[in-house]
Amino acid sequence: MPKYLLGSVNKSVVPDLEYQHKFTMMPPNASLLINPLQFTDEGNYIVKVNIQGNGTLSASQKIQVTVDDPVTKPTVQIQPSSGAVEYVGNVTLTCLVEKGTRMAYQWLKNGRPVRSSSTNSLSPQNNILHIAPVTKEDIGNYSCLVTNPVSEIASDSIMPTIYYGPYGLRVNSDKGLKVGEVFTVDIGEAILFDCSADSYPPNTYSWIQRTDNTTYVIKHGPRLEVASEKVAQKTTDYVCCAYNNVTGRQDETRFTVIITSVGLEKLAQKGKSLSPLASITGISLFLIISMCLLLLWKKYQPYKVIKQKLEGRPETEYRKARTFSGFLHFVHSQGRHNAGSSIPGRRKGGLTGHEDALDDFGIYEFVAFPDASGVPRMPSRSVPASDGVPGQDLHNTIYEVIQHIPAQQQDHLE
Repeated sequence: MPKYLLGSVNKSVVPDLEYQHKFTMMPPNASLLINPLQFTDEGNYIVKVNIQGNGTLSASQKIQVTVDDPVTKPTVQIQPSSGAVEYVGNVTLTCLVEKGTRMAYQWLKNGRPVRSSSTNSLSPQNNILHIAPVTKEDIGNYSCLVTNPVSEIASDSIMPTIYYGPYGLRVNSDKGLKVGEVFTVDIGEAILFDCSADSYPPNTYSWIQRTDNTTYVIKHGPRLEVASEKVAQKTTDYVCCAYNNVTGRQDETRFTVIITSVGLEKLAQKGKSLSPLASITGISLFLIISMCLLLLWKKYQPYKVIKQKLEGRPETEYRKARTFSGFLHFVHSQGRHNAGSSIPGRRKGGLTGHEDALDDFGIYEFVAFPDASGVPRMPSRSVPASDGVPGQDLHNTIYEVIQHIPAQQQDHLE
């Protein structure tokens, strides 16, 4: 049944004696103030307005009031508290809140919401998270966020204990050159090997040496020091074993140590000091310079030799020898040069049947020497007096003939 709280006529307030110290209204404002608020104050409130005149006009409005208690900071409990083994154990996280009304729960992993999956399951109110079975990927910081209409607060992060491994077992060294599973070490050096793997709790390590088809444990612990001068064999096989005593899993990796008298690591470092770009640049410059020198030699060397030879020969040698001038026939179809028969006197030279005759232009000299019998090999003819020195039987080389060919006589060449 409705209860009368207070009323107002014009500007005067008429409260109920039971609620006069809790409900307040300041006319002409019809707002209702509830102070102090309690859970018993939750319910439906009705306000009525009546206007009297010739007739009475009435209006009413119902308002629902809900009262909430702010939530306190939640806490998270983990079962089992000792931890769980990967792929074997399960973990349950429970969110607990001491005070609060109409609360909503949400689980966060590393600040991101946790969704239901094949391994994650949530209770109807989302206040319990169950992980079965646990894996290494389930490791992280979990927190519980609790909200209601008047407050929001998250718990402290907590990380469940999950035992896993070993994973990614590997061996590293502070010296030597490593290629795959082979370490090359200079003789006389001491090399330190380090064996490591991802695991929780940390693994226990043991080192095994293989010699002559037999194996034996040489040391326990994650590190092994090998003095190369004390190793009898130049090539030795080793095995590093990692064992997790909680998960019951183990892993091992094999490697070979080769002891040499040459510092392969130093050679490799020297080879790396010369970059590939510098090598390519040096080779390119060498090839360019070589080609330029070869072209210059081909261009100037033959002409220089012939020129020095002709300039250094005295004129008397032309007069002493029985020299005949002639012409050259260049036959392109035969692929070779054919020298024409000697023509006495100042016979002009000619070119026939060769498309690239200009490429074969040069200085040619024909000199005929007498046989042992004294009979000349080729006939000779004296040069007319108008063309040479009067009274002398002067013979000329083809070099001189080429120098004295008049331009107007080109049409009479054979």
